[in-house]
Amino acid sequence: MYRFLLTPRWWGINLFVVLAIPFCVFMGTWQLGRFEDRVQTHNAAEKQPAPGTRAAKPIDDLLPVDTATSGRPATATGRYADQFLVPGRELDGKDGFYVLNMLRTGNGKALPVVRGWLPGKPGHTAVPAAPTGTVTVTGDLQASENAGTAGAHATGGLPDGQLGIIGAASLVNLVPYDVYDAWVTLQDTSGSGAGALRPVPATVPQGTGLDLKAFQNLGYTGEWFVFAGFVLFMWFRLIRREAEAARDLKLGIIAEAGTGTGTGGSTAASTDADADTDAGRNADAAESLSSGVGAGAAVAGPTDHGVPPGSDAKAGGA
Repeated sequence: MYRFLLTPRWWGINLFVVLAIPFCVFMGTWQLGRFEDRVQTHNAAEKQPAPGTRAAKPIDDLLPVDTATSGRPATATGRYADQFLVPGRELDGKDGFYVLNMLRTGNGKALPVVRGWLPGKPGHTAVPAAPTGTVTVTGDLQASENAGTAGAHATGGLPDGQLGIIGAASLVNLVPYDVYDAWVTLQDTSGSGAGALRPVPATVPQGTGLDLKAFQNLGYTGEWFVFAGFVLFMWFRLIRREAEAARDLKLGIIAEAGTGTGTGGSTAASTDADADTDAGRNADAAESLSSGVGAGAAVAGPTDHGVPPGSDAKAGGA
């Protein structure tokens, strides 16, 4: 009954199933691993002490920025140079902007330093001047922003002196010196005078929390496993339907293609024979009826506008 599984058509179906199910299981397992990695990273980040409680280290000792060094206090010494305003940044639910200055260090590279946040729009709010001379700053280390960072302005078109994304990739075209691929945000903004800057809190590194991407990985895991189950279900269903058709053919319930054998074929042939007999009988009856009508017409003779001749005789007699 199951010899059809060895036909070329079923060899192709079986090969597809053999390849599809392991692939779906592999992809589901990979997505599940991605979700578990995010959970472990989130748990590890929660167990670590607060970044501000750790001892400050030189900026060069903490690079490159990763999940372990992001938020750590970093120190750098140099002189403030170019200043940029970063619009479209919120703090405590209020609109405002960051004040960023480039700190030229002794090795020739500049470190972007966010000195603080001010409410309002750039150009409409007075900005405290940066300290002059050689200074040593200590700020929380942050990775360079990208187009997906909250508040980032990636479309361009900003006025001169404004910056949409805090990062080396956007600053390298605005300043004539090398830039660190990181930035720091000062937590001590005292001594700024009137309109003092408010400190910008450090943010957790991307990919360390149970965000939407983590639950997307979990959803994709379920989808791949469902696909594997669906392929297996359809394979069994096709086998069952093919086996039932082969059984019906063997029992004679259905006829083979191109033949009239089988119970169904005999019934059809008998029905056709009965139909032919009935058609012959109807033809004979029609022929007899037509002969009788013709003979009656000949005896009756011609009519005048449908009035029988007998009617005229009766009328004359009257």
